[in-house]
Amino acid sequence: MRKKSDFILRLCLIIGDAVALVLSFAVAYYIRVKIDPRPYTFEVQFGDFVTTVLWLVPIMLIIIAALGLYRKSIVINKSRLPERGRLLVAAVLAVAALIVYDYFTGEEIFPVRVMAVTAMALSFVFLLLERIAVRFVIRQIFKNDYGVRRAIIIGNSKNTEYLAEYVSSNPESQYRLAGIVASRKFIPEDLLKKQFSSLKEALKHTKADVIFQTDEKRTEYVYKQAVNRHLLYFFVPSETALSSHFGEMELVGNTPAVMVMATPLSGGYAMIKRLFDILFSLVAIIATAIPMLIVWIVLKVSDFRHPAIYADERLTQYNRKFKCYKFRSMKPEYSGMPAEKAFVLMGKPELIKRYRKGGDYLKNDPRITKVGKFIRRTSLDELPQLFNILKGDISLIGPRALLPGELRDYGDRSLILTVKSGLTGFAQVSGRRDISFEERRALDIYYVRNWSFMLDLSIFFKTIAVVIRGEGAK
Repeated sequence: MRKKSDFILRLCLIIGDAVALVLSFAVAYYIRVKIDPRPYTFEVQFGDFVTTVLWLVPIMLIIIAALGLYRKSIVINKSRLPERGRLLVAAVLAVAALIVYDYFTGEEIFPVRVMAVTAMALSFVFLLLERIAVRFVIRQIFKNDYGVRRAIIIGNSKNTEYLAEYVSSNPESQYRLAGIVASRKFIPEDLLKKQFSSLKEALKHTKADVIFQTDEKRTEYVYKQAVNRHLLYFFVPSETALSSHFGEMELVGNTPAVMVMATPLSGGYAMIKRLFDILFSLVAIIATAIPMLIVWIVLKVSDFRHPAIYADERLTQYNRKFKCYKFRSMKPEYSGMPAEKAFVLMGKPELIKRYRKGGDYLKNDPRITKVGKFIRRTSLDELPQLFNILKGDISLIGPRALLPGELRDYGDRSLILTVKSGLTGFAQVSGRRDISFEERRALDIYYVRNWSFMLDLSIFFKTIAVVIRGEGAK
C-alpha cells in the first residue's frame, strides 16, 4: 500500500507557509505602527489588515506552488540555494499581490513604502525559518521510522551498491532497505542478509513501498510488478541515459533516479485535486440538502422497513475497500448481490448475457423498483456519494468505483486503481450505460494515463450536460 507521507509532508508545508506569511505581514504592521517612531497617516486597523491578508493567502500559496516549492526534491534536498532563491521570489510576489489588491480596491494597505519592504524581508525570513523547522521535524520523523518507505533494489549495477549503502546508513532518509535482488558482488558485505534470489521472493517476504531498478534487464516485468502492487517505481539510469529526461528525476543520496509514474495525477497535483474535492463536496451537500431529504422521505414512505441509503462495498485507489453510499434503487432482496446471482435467484438466468452485453444495463431490469428507476434516470441516487467525496473515499472525477473482483479477467486492472475512483468520469460522459464494459475500462485507463486539470474540467462540464439531458442514465 502506497504511503501518504508525501501528502502529509506537503500539507505541513502549506500550513507552515500560510502561518509564516500571515505572521510576517502582521509583524510588519506592528513594527510600523507600534515601534517605528515616525508619524503615519493611514487608518487601516490591525484586524482589517490581517483579514485582508488571510483572504489573499491562497493566492500567495498558489504563487509558491508555481515556483515549485512544494516539490519533494526541494524539501528533502540538502542543497539550500535553489530553495532560498525561490523563497525570495515568492516573498517579492506575495507583497506584489497585496500591492495589486491595494491598487484596484483603494484600501491603502501599504500607504507607507517601508512597510511593504519590511513585509517582503520578513516573508523571506519567516518562510525560510519555517521550512528549516519543518525539514528538521520531517527528518526526525523519518529517523524514528514513521512514514518511511521500504525499498527493494533490483539490478546488477554499481548503483545497486551505492543505493544500498546510502539507504542503510542514513536514518534521516525517507527510505529503509527491505531487500536486494542482485549478484553477490554488487551487494555490500554487511547487507548480504537482505539478498533475495528473485523479485518475486523479495515482494513475498517484505512489505515494500518502492522498487529501485538499477539495470535495464526485464524493465517491463519489474515495472508491471510495481504497478500491480501499487508501489512506486524508480529507474536508476546509466550515464548515457541521463539525457533522456523521462519521468521525474530525484536524487537518492548522490544517485540520480527517475520516478516512472503510472499517472500524472500525483504529488502536488493530487493535493490540489483533493482540496477542490473538499470544497466542491461541502458546497454541493449544502445545495442538494433539500432534494436529498425529499428522496430519503419518498424512499422511506415507499418501504419503511429498509434503510433509504444503501452502503455497497467498492474499490478505490490502491485497491482500498470502502462503503459507497447511494439511495436505494433496487429491491432489498437483490441489494449487494452480483447481477448473475440475482437473475438466477429470480429464475431468469437468460438475462445475464443480455445484461453484460448491454454494458451492465438492462432496459427493464426486474431488480429495480419504480422509485429506483426515477432516481437512477435523474442521477439522484448518486447524491449520497458527495459524502464519500468529502471523506476522501473517492474524487469528484475519476474511474467508476469497482466491485471487488470485477476486473479479475481484464488486463491493466491495477492501473485503474492507481487513482481514486470518481463520482463521474471519462467513461460516464462518453456514453454512460450506452457503451460496453470493455470500452468503459479502456476509457478509464486512458484517463489514468493522460490525466490533466483540463481533462477534469472538460469532464465536469460534460457531466452537467449529460445529467441535464438524461443521456445514458437509465
